[in-house]
Amino acid sequence: MKNFVVKTIANAGALAVAVWLLDKITLTGDSTGKEIWTLLLVALVFGLVNSLVKPIVQLFSLPLLILTLGLFTLVVNALMLLLTSWLADKLDLSFHVEGFWTAVVGGLIISVVSWALHVVLPDSKD
Repeated sequence: MKNFVVKTIANAGALAVAVWLLDKITLTGDSTGKEIWTLLLVALVFGLVNSLVKPIVQLFSLPLLILTLGLFTLVVNALMLLLTSWLADKLDLSFHVEGFWTAVVGGLIISVVSWALHVVLPDSKD
């Protein structure tokens, strides 16, 4: 359970950095509290997408991943971010990613920040 909370917080922090850095990734709310709550819910959706859908997409795109020496992972990450944006819209969460290239850059930012936060934050193995 502790590991799940740490991963969700890391995802929320990484999403917050992407929202802060890129104008075309938006998160809106009436107040700061509502924005934080929305960010946590979007982080949960993002975590579910990454744990359920991403492995299947990576399996089917394995030849492209090998052919591009792993660079196709950027496209997979962008698609997961776009899927999260679409699901957030369906769940009436005010999170939106505008365009594929924004999703590519956003996915790269989220990957780097999430990795850095996982290094800093404790997990259940400690």
